[in-house]
Amino acid sequence: MSYYKNHVFFCTNQRAAGEMCCNKYNASEIRDYAKAKIKESGLNGEGGVRMNSAGCLGRCESGPVIVVYPEAVWYTYVDREDVDEIISEHLQNGRIVQRLLITN
Repeated sequence: MSYYKNHVFFCTNQRAAGEMCCNKYNASEIRDYAKAKIKESGLNGEGGVRMNSAGCLGRCESGPVIVVYPEAVWYTYVDREDVDEIISEHLQNGRIVQRLLITN
């Protein structure tokens, strides 16, 4: 059994000016928001959810991106409301958010 139920990686990679990267979409700020939301909801810690920053996840064309393990589900998002939906639906209720899913 894993220490965490889910491990969530937010790409927060920052590239040189003009290059596509997730941090152009405020990924670091959104990750901080998600981490606080998980803690506020009591979902953090052993048996819960771990939020982490990641370097480039290699899916820049789909960015910004999040990957949730152990399911290896890849999401994109636009704003905090999208992240709220991922937390509520996927991390709390085990339902994949189809509209935010990256399928390729």
